[in-house]
Amino acid sequence: MNQGAFYTGRYRSVFEELGYDKEAVQKRLEDTFNEMFFSDTRIFEAVSDDMGYITDTGNDDARSEGMSYGMMFCVQMDKKKEFDQIWNWAKTYMYQTDGQYKGYFSWSHNLDGSRRAEGPAPDGEEYFAMALLFASARWGDGEAPYDYSRQAKEILHTCVHKGENESGCPMWDPRNRQIKFIPEADYTDPSYHLPHFYELFSLLGNPEDRVFWKRAAQASRDFLHLACHPETGLCAEYTEYDGSPRLMFGKDYYFSDAYRTVANMSLDTSWFDADGWQKENAEKVQAFFCKNVPDRNYKTYAVNGVVIEQPAMHPVAVIATNAMASLASGGKYVKECVDLFWNTPLRKDKRRYYDNCLYLFAMLALSGNYRIYLPEQIGNG
Repeated sequence: MNQGAFYTGRYRSVFEELGYDKEAVQKRLEDTFNEMFFSDTRIFEAVSDDMGYITDTGNDDARSEGMSYGMMFCVQMDKKKEFDQIWNWAKTYMYQTDGQYKGYFSWSHNLDGSRRAEGPAPDGEEYFAMALLFASARWGDGEAPYDYSRQAKEILHTCVHKGENESGCPMWDPRNRQIKFIPEADYTDPSYHLPHFYELFSLLGNPEDRVFWKRAAQASRDFLHLACHPETGLCAEYTEYDGSPRLMFGKDYYFSDAYRTVANMSLDTSWFDADGWQKENAEKVQAFFCKNVPDRNYKTYAVNGVVIEQPAMHPVAVIATNAMASLASGGKYVKECVDLFWNTPLRKDKRRYYDNCLYLFAMLALSGNYRIYLPEQIGNG
C-alpha cells in the first residue's frame, strides 16, 4: 500500500522520530523563517507594502529561482502578505508580456527591477506554479494578480505549449517529457526534475494537460535512475536526457544545483512514495558523505565520488540536503545527517542565499511542515 502523505494525509516529522522536542522543532522552524525574512542577515527585502523580493546575496540580484522559493516558503508558513509581495514584484518586473519569452519570467534582475537576463529558467516557473496552486487552496483566489489558480494554469500552459502557435520553445521536451535546462536546450538539469509537483499539476492544472503531467512525472522518475551514479547516488549538475553528464561551464560533476536532487526525490517519496529506488539512492548519498567526508570539509566531486580539489561553494546546502534525504532513507546514517543539520546554523556571509534556502526547505520537510494544499472539493489525503 502506498504510504505517501498525498494518500494518507500524514506528514512525518523526522526530528520527532529521532527524539527532538516538538516545541523546540517548531520554534527552530519559525526562527529560521524569521531570520531569513526579517533579520539583519535576511534575504527578503520589502520595498513597499505590496512588493518585495528575494536577493541572491552572492550575486546581488533577484532570480526567478529565489522568488519562487520565497513564495513556497511563505505559503508553507502561512505568510500571505510576504507571499503577495514577492509575487507582485515578480509579476511586475519579471513576467514577459511580448517577444519570444512571452508568458515566461526572466531569470535575473537587478534589485531595482531592471532586467539582467532575457531568458527564463524552468525551475522558477515550476515553483511559481506550484506555490500559486497551494496559495489558491490555502487562502483562496482574489483579484488579479492574486487570482492564484488562474495565474498558475497560465504559467503551466505556456510551459507545455509555447511555440505551437507563436515564437519560442516549451520548457518540457515534447518528445520525452523531460524538463529542459532552458527552453532552447536539448539537455536537462537533474535538480529541476520534480515528479511530485507534476503529479499535482496533473490534478490541479489545465484538464487538457493532465495526461502530459502524469507522463512527465513518470519520465522524471525514470530519468533520475539514469542520472544518479549506481554506487554514490550522486548526479552531475547538467546532463543529457539519458542521464550522462554534460560539460557546462566547466562543470560535469556534483556541484551546487545537483545538491537539490536527492532532496527533491526524498520529498517525492514523502508525498507519493511511488518509487522504492529513491529510498535506496538517498541511502547511498548519505553513506557517501558520512563515510568519505567525516571531517565535513566538503569538496567538489565527480559523480563516481572522485574528489576534485575545489571547496564546495555551498557547504551548508550539502548538510541540509543530506539531512532532507532522511525523508526517504532508512539507512544507518539518518541520525548522523539530521543531527549534523540541527547543529549547523544558518549561513551568515555573502553566499548565504542558496545555502539558507535549502536549509529552510529541509527544516520544513524534516519537521513535517512541507505539505500539499488542495482545494476543498478535492481534499488532502
